[in-house]
Amino acid sequence: MGGGGQQTDRITGTNGRFSTYTWEEVQKHTKYGDQWIVVERKVYNVSQWVKKHPGGLRILGHYAGEDATEAFTAFHPDLQLVRKYMKPLLIGELEASEPSLDRQKNAALVEDFRALRERLEAEGCFKAQPLFFFLHLSHILLLEAIALMMLWYWGTGWINTAIVAVLLGTAQSQAGWLQHDFGHLSVFKTSRWNHLVHKFVIGQLKGASAGWWNHRHFQHHAKPNVFKKDPDVNMLNAFVVGTVQPVEYGVKKIKHLPYNHQHKYFFFIGPPLLIPVYFQFQIFHNMISHGLWVDLAWCISYYVRYFLCYTQFYSVFWAVILFNFVRFLESHWFVWVTQMSHIPMNIDYENHQDWLSMQLVATCNIEQSTFNDWFSGHLNFQIEHHLFPTMPRHNYWRAAPHVRALCAKYGVKYQEKTLYGAFADIVRSLEKSGELWLDAYLNK
Repeated sequence: MGGGGQQTDRITGTNGRFSTYTWEEVQKHTKYGDQWIVVERKVYNVSQWVKKHPGGLRILGHYAGEDATEAFTAFHPDLQLVRKYMKPLLIGELEASEPSLDRQKNAALVEDFRALRERLEAEGCFKAQPLFFFLHLSHILLLEAIALMMLWYWGTGWINTAIVAVLLGTAQSQAGWLQHDFGHLSVFKTSRWNHLVHKFVIGQLKGASAGWWNHRHFQHHAKPNVFKKDPDVNMLNAFVVGTVQPVEYGVKKIKHLPYNHQHKYFFFIGPPLLIPVYFQFQIFHNMISHGLWVDLAWCISYYVRYFLCYTQFYSVFWAVILFNFVRFLESHWFVWVTQMSHIPMNIDYENHQDWLSMQLVATCNIEQSTFNDWFSGHLNFQIEHHLFPTMPRHNYWRAAPHVRALCAKYGVKYQEKTLYGAFADIVRSLEKSGELWLDAYLNK
């Protein structure tokens, strides 16, 4: 076996022989600065590449020492192009006696899921309809135009301002779903065009950062609901979630807040504050600390446009108040939609599951309807979105019956809820987690 070999005409180790590795050896390389991954049985040293990875610094580290084949396939629409970038990182392959999958994963399930993906690709489910996204962008711009026209014709009275705020909040929420499409490379055939338009939509239409979003959101998709890997379950000690963390905090007598009441104070510090306070600070801090100057320029262009438009009708003070109220409305929309499919699901530390099993325990669907599709940006098909993140969202409904059938075959639970039931489950799950914390805090 080789040890950190070099790439020549063949993959050779320091002893001049073909470099092959066992899973045991691969799994030793998991620390920052020494990270290996396995893709299609080939072993890659990504220790330095993590700093250049377009999906962010941490996502490769989350798969260090593991088989990343399914994640590699899921995230990259042009596999051949990505393989070219990976060639200099290649240091060997698994020994012939080693299984292709690590940690006792179900090979039959993984193979059937791979076959399902190929079938969906052949049926055109990964082909975008440009008209769909053009119309979606148009209705966002129309909402913003109507808001300005209302101020122009009817002035800045309280009722008119409230209606304008709702229109702008709706436009911001829908722009959030649209930037999500481009961020996942699901609109254009080439990653370059997706990235360029993503910067425009998230920067000029929303005043946020593509780089910040990529770094955060791809981690969530790579390891959903996994503590220390999914930033969406890093609650900054404001909440305890799932069934593992509450007991852990209770046993350790950790009490930053009265978690047994978290299902109540969630309404005051969750939906109202996530975007206007936490995300707002995090976005600017991330852009400046990481030198994302292009993102910052796009972001500033949003604020320039906003204040040029709305200081025609309001003083600077009231324009700022309107801006924050719109963010407040958008934040409620965003939190309820994004958390209804995750917070009530299983939240745990790393269990090294196959792609389908990992995504299904962390996600659920909301029943399909025209309103639910529009309201959630098709994230009511959260299962299909997580399994196939580069699939255009207007095709999720086509994939859903096939996914459901595959889950039934292997006994994997496929959950679908009503919209109201999903919202209620967020509160119920927070209440349950709080009760687990209190019991452990008092009795263990």
